[in-house]
Amino acid sequence: MRGRHFWVGMLYAQVISLCIGTAISLLQHGVSRVLLRSDPDNPQLRAHWPGWRWMVPCILLGALVGHESGTAIAAGLMGHEPRFMLAGTPRQLLFGAGFTLLMSAAATLFFYNRERVHALEVANADQARLVAQAQLTALQAQLEPHMLFNTLAHLRALIKLRPDDAQAMLDELIAYLRATLTASRTPLHPLGTEFARLHDYLRLMQRRMGPRLQVDLQLPPALAQVAVPPLLLQPLVENAIQHGLEPAIDGGTLRLLAREEGAQLVLTVEDDGSGLGAAPASQGTGFGTQQVRDRLATQYGDAARLDLAPLAPHGCRATVTLPLPPTTTP
Repeated sequence: MRGRHFWVGMLYAQVISLCIGTAISLLQHGVSRVLLRSDPDNPQLRAHWPGWRWMVPCILLGALVGHESGTAIAAGLMGHEPRFMLAGTPRQLLFGAGFTLLMSAAATLFFYNRERVHALEVANADQARLVAQAQLTALQAQLEPHMLFNTLAHLRALIKLRPDDAQAMLDELIAYLRATLTASRTPLHPLGTEFARLHDYLRLMQRRMGPRLQVDLQLPPALAQVAVPPLLLQPLVENAIQHGLEPAIDGGTLRLLAREEGAQLVLTVEDDGSGLGAAPASQGTGFGTQQVRDRLATQYGDAARLDLAPLAPHGCRATVTLPLPPTTTP
C-alpha cells in the first residue's frame, strides 16, 4: 500500500464505487418512475424511493454491473488487462461479490438514513412555521376586536359631547376600519402603510380630543417599503393616548418615529403625557404591550424586543427593535 500501488488501488476503488453508485441510482430512479405511473400520489415514489422490496434487486444488479464496468474503466485508464470478478474462481467470485454487495448495501443504507433525517428536519421546520403562523393569526384575532372596541368607546363618548363631530367621526371610522381590517389579513405590509393607518386612527382621536392631541409622525422615505407585521404599533399608540395623553389636563404630543440602526429597524412611540406612573419601566404587562411582545417573539424570536422607558419631565417611550427584513413591493 505504498507509493504507486496505493494510488492505483485508490483509482480502482474510486472508479468502481462511482460506477456502483451511479448504477444503483439509475435503477432506483427508473423503478420509481415506473411505479409512480400506477401510484402518482405516493410521496416516497415522488422522492424516488421505491421501498426496500425493490431496492434489494437494484442493489444486487447495480453492484455487479457497477463493479464490472468500473473495473473495465479503471483498467483502461491504467493500461491494465481488466480482471473481472465474474471471470474469477468460485472462491474469488464469492468473496468479491459478497464484499461488493455488503459495501453497496451499507452505502445505500447510509444515504437512505441521511435523506430520512433531512426529510424529518424539513417536516419539522414546516410544522414549526405552521404553528408560528397559527399563533400569529390568533394574536391578530385578539388585536382586531380590541382595537375596534377602543375606537367605538371613543366614539360613544363623543356622541354625548359633540353629536356633529361624532357623525363625521363615524364616517371616518367606517373608512378607517375597512382599510385597516383588510390590511390586517396579510402577514406583512409596508411600514408606510402602517404609518398611514396610524395617521388615520390619530385623526379620529383628534376629532375627540381636539387641540389636546398633537401628532408628529416621522418616517424616512428609505424605510417606507420595509415589511412589518400589520397593526404592530396600534396597541402602543392606543396605550399612549389612553394612559398618557387623555389623563393629562392639557393633553400633549404623540410622536411616532422610525429609524435604521445598522441591520435593525427601530420604531418609537412616545408621548409627553402622564407617564408610566408607579409601574416599573420595563414591566408593561397590559394587553397592548403583551400583545406586541407576543407577536414579536412569534415572528422574530429573540431578534426583536419591546422596551418601555419614562421620559423627563413626564411621558413614556415605547421602542420596538426588530431586524430589517426584505423590502416589500411598492
